[in-house]
Amino acid sequence: MSMEASELQDLSDDADYAASQQQGSASMMRSDSGKRSSPSEHDDAELIYLKDNVAIHPTQFASERISGRLKLTKQDSVLFLSWIPYKGQTSNAKLSEKDRSLYTITAVPFTEVRSIRRHTPTLGWQYVIVVLSSGLAFPPLYFYNGGVREFLAIVKQHVFLARSSEDPNVFIVNDFQSPLQRTLSSLELPSSLPVASGQSVYPLDGGSSNENQGRTSADIGNRVSSVIQSGLRKHKSHDPTRDLSIHLLEKFSLVTKFARDTTTQLFSENNGFGSVDKRWNNLPVHSYPEKLSNIAEEKHNEIRHSYSENDLLKDEEISNDIDVPADPLEFNKLSLVWGKPRQPPMGHKEFTALLDSEGRVVESKALRERVFYGGIEHQLRREVWPFLLGYYAYDSTYAEREYLRSVKRMEYATLKQQWQSISPEQAKRFTKYRERKGLIDKDVVRTDRAFEYYEGDDNLHVNSMRDILLTYSFYNFDLGYCQGMSDYLSPILFVMEDESESFWCFVALMERLGPNFNRDQNGMHTQLFALSKLVELLDTPLHNYFKQNDCLNYFFCFRWILIQFKREFEYEKTMQLWEVMWTHYLSEHFHLYVCVAVLKRCRSKIMGEQMDFDTLLKFINELSGHIDLDSTVRDAEALCICAGENGAASIPPGTPPSLPLDDGTLYPQEDDVL
Repeated sequence: MSMEASELQDLSDDADYAASQQQGSASMMRSDSGKRSSPSEHDDAELIYLKDNVAIHPTQFASERISGRLKLTKQDSVLFLSWIPYKGQTSNAKLSEKDRSLYTITAVPFTEVRSIRRHTPTLGWQYVIVVLSSGLAFPPLYFYNGGVREFLAIVKQHVFLARSSEDPNVFIVNDFQSPLQRTLSSLELPSSLPVASGQSVYPLDGGSSNENQGRTSADIGNRVSSVIQSGLRKHKSHDPTRDLSIHLLEKFSLVTKFARDTTTQLFSENNGFGSVDKRWNNLPVHSYPEKLSNIAEEKHNEIRHSYSENDLLKDEEISNDIDVPADPLEFNKLSLVWGKPRQPPMGHKEFTALLDSEGRVVESKALRERVFYGGIEHQLRREVWPFLLGYYAYDSTYAEREYLRSVKRMEYATLKQQWQSISPEQAKRFTKYRERKGLIDKDVVRTDRAFEYYEGDDNLHVNSMRDILLTYSFYNFDLGYCQGMSDYLSPILFVMEDESESFWCFVALMERLGPNFNRDQNGMHTQLFALSKLVELLDTPLHNYFKQNDCLNYFFCFRWILIQFKREFEYEKTMQLWEVMWTHYLSEHFHLYVCVAVLKRCRSKIMGEQMDFDTLLKFINELSGHIDLDSTVRDAEALCICAGENGAASIPPGTPPSLPLDDGTLYPQEDDVL
């Protein structure tokens, strides 16, 4: 979590802190402190613990925190947890009282709590994540003034609390011998869920999202949707933390309500961008779709397009009579006006023409534009991908690139030697190394093994993938290895066909996408939040439908964003999409417009069939292998151009794959166990 040193040492000028002191002092001195004060709680509950100045961070910005009071109460031998945000003074005008109330945790019984994960860094704020028996998790609760150990000690006095054998920072509550099976299994991410510490296993051996699925609901206070897959093969281990670690991040996204309107002023702020069209100036947010539709209508009447609507991906027919709100952008027409058809892939001769005599790219924008609209012939990808990923500088010469490869090859060998030199005796005393190596060994033998390049026993490419990932875990020890990284590395190794070159290209990619795997999930949260704002801008009726059906967190798009549509397309199509997105030609966040494009193409089916969260999650998963790439990219291009500066203003600074803001704490997620 990014923070200034002054924030760690002095909170006396903080409005939230002042409010906590005024409210907290009074409550702690009350003669009836043994009673709970919340009107939604019972009057005869005994107050066991109270901690002021405990905060939730709805966004990546420390200034937008929501401070409140954490309480433990007890009634009829049952311990309850509550967190109530402060009322009155606020340190941030963007956060209204309504925004704050969305995060309230009201009297959750510990009978429904599965585990508590603690994070107590040497420098920075301590926090805990409370995970429920359903597998869902509340957002991290940050203890500004410390006190995590005291909190856990109080909890342990009243409920059975046991440290997990898999992770010393996870404490299992109550019946910790039962396996945690009630999960959002239909997400089907058996080899892509991020776990920084490395304690996890796959929920399935490559199962299908269509196999043996059922749905249920878990009612824990407020309704939280969950999808249960029946008939799952059970794990050999019955430690629930193995299930917890594999699902922690996805479930956390579901219940934080992160996509709620916590930063509504994003649309009204210009953020320094120039105007794309003067007709957009000074319009309220909900006027944009109508205005955009008018622009599309004008352009459609003016421009004679050369391809027919039959080429586009059509909305699926629906069999009921539900009145579906019209698309405010007249999407088919919009794509015809602004979305350009795909071109043949760029070949070697065309690429060479873009270089000067010494090998410099004369105009990087021209190269990126060409790749964006046509992609790259496979034989040429090995030369072009390092430019797109940032490993090669566009102004580098042939000689400079050759020298870079030589230097980086030696550097890679040195890094690799760090773990290769670990003796068996050292490994016995190096828990983190053993955990990460074990997880990598499991992952690489499950990654793209049906693809010819990686199939068969004792495959040398699989061994190279393992070595690269283990070396990266030493290169970036803070982030380490996370499930899903092998999905990113696989196509890179296939294209580069060199271990050192693949490693450095992977390093460059992780500079942008590494935040996807942070334990605190800020990288994923900012992207889901930005997606919600883009849908609100580009299809307000669809956004309102999601809001009315408890889908506003956009968590059903989690897999799309986490591994950049790797599971939605076949191998070659995935590489085509990735190189389009890596150009950053129209936007660094083009993948979010791809998400919007797919949702808009399915809007009639989603709203016509009145899908709730569970049904929508299943439906999105089943789209895998059924999305037309070319028309989707064309749709996304049209949406990106249409959104213009207002779309850019909807995306918080530093949102992946933008390069992270340099605060010296890119991956603040490893715990020092004391």
